[in-house]
Amino acid sequence: MEQVTRVLIVDDDPLVRSGLRMMLSGAEDIEVVAEAADGTEVLPLVDAHRPDLVLMDIRMPRMDGLRATAELRRGTRPPEVLILTTFTTDGYVLEALRAGAAGYVLKHTPPAQIVAAVRNIAAGEPVLSPAAVKQLIGAVTAADGTAADDSPAGRPDDRGEAERLLGLLGPREREVALAVAQGSTNAEISASLYMSVPTVKAHVSHILTKLGLNNRVQIALVVYRAGLA
Repeated sequence: MEQVTRVLIVDDDPLVRSGLRMMLSGAEDIEVVAEAADGTEVLPLVDAHRPDLVLMDIRMPRMDGLRATAELRRGTRPPEVLILTTFTTDGYVLEALRAGAAGYVLKHTPPAQIVAAVRNIAAGEPVLSPAAVKQLIGAVTAADGTAADDSPAGRPDDRGEAERLLGLLGPREREVALAVAQGSTNAEISASLYMSVPTVKAHVSHILTKLGLNNRVQIALVVYRAGLA
C-alpha cells in the first residue's frame, strides 16, 4: 500500500486553507488531518493528530509561523515543516530554515509543484533548488552579518566554525555533505558515490546528528560557509 502523508495546514486566511485542503486532498497519498488559523494552535493540533508534515504560513496574528516552527522543531520526533508564504525576503527564508523548516515555497507556486514539494519533504528531500540554496548562502555570508543566531547554521561570518563542524565528519560523510550542498537527491548521491540509497540516508542522518542540525538545507549552509561548494 502507498504510504499516506498526513498534513496539518496552518494559515490565518480561511479561503487559503480551503484551497490548500482541496488541492492536497486530490492526491491519493496525502491526507489533510487538521487546520489551524494561528501558530498558537500548532502544538496542540500536532499532539492530537500526529501529522507527518505541517504546511505553515509566516504572517499570522498572535504567533507567526517562524516562531511556531522553532517551537515545534524543538519537540521530540517533530513533523517536518514546509513554509508556504507570499514573502520572499532573505531574512524570512533564512530564519525559517534556521528554525528547522525543511523547505520554503511561495503561494503563487503552481498547485502541482506544491503537491510535489509536500511529497519531496515527506521523502526526506529538500524543496530548494541548488540556485535557491546559493542565493541563501549569499545572504548568510554577507559582510554585514545580519540575522545571526547561536545555531551551527546561523553564524554568517564564522568560516572557522563551519570548517570545524565539517572536521567532525568522516570522509564519506563529507562527500555526502558536499553532494547535499549541491542540491543532489538521495538517488543522485547514490549513483554518483556508488552507495545504496539506504546508506545515503544513514549518512545524512549521521551528519545531522553530528553537526546538531535539523535538515539538509542547514547542511548546505555549513558547507557553503566553509567555502567547499
